[in-house]
Amino acid sequence: MAKEYLEKLSRLILQLDIEKEVDFRIEAKHLFTGAALYVNKVICASWSPVGLAFKLPEKEVANLISSGKAKPLKYFPTGHVKKGYALFMFPEKSRPKRWKAYFVKAIKHSHA
Repeated sequence: MAKEYLEKLSRLILQLDIEKEVDFRIEAKHLFTGAALYVNKVICASWSPVGLAFKLPEKEVANLISSGKAKPLKYFPTGHVKKGYALFMFPEKSRPKRWKAYFVKAIKHSHA
């Protein structure tokens, strides 16, 4: 299953041409049952069966969650909430361009 999400994440990164938007080396790798995008060995985004998640500033995460645009990230139903992450469920139902700004912000935030 992780291979499916690694392919989806890699394809989306290429389609959005994210590497031209940032000055950091990024790399997609397997993560549990999904895939994660790393910048300098730090996870900044993930795509798994629960959805597409981005590591963003705490205030932005809180605003996205309180507005109902995102949910808290939990990789497993009984797992703990991953602080600093905004989860977007069913990312395939949105236009890919919707995610570009989130990827760029997550990459820059994770590198800071």
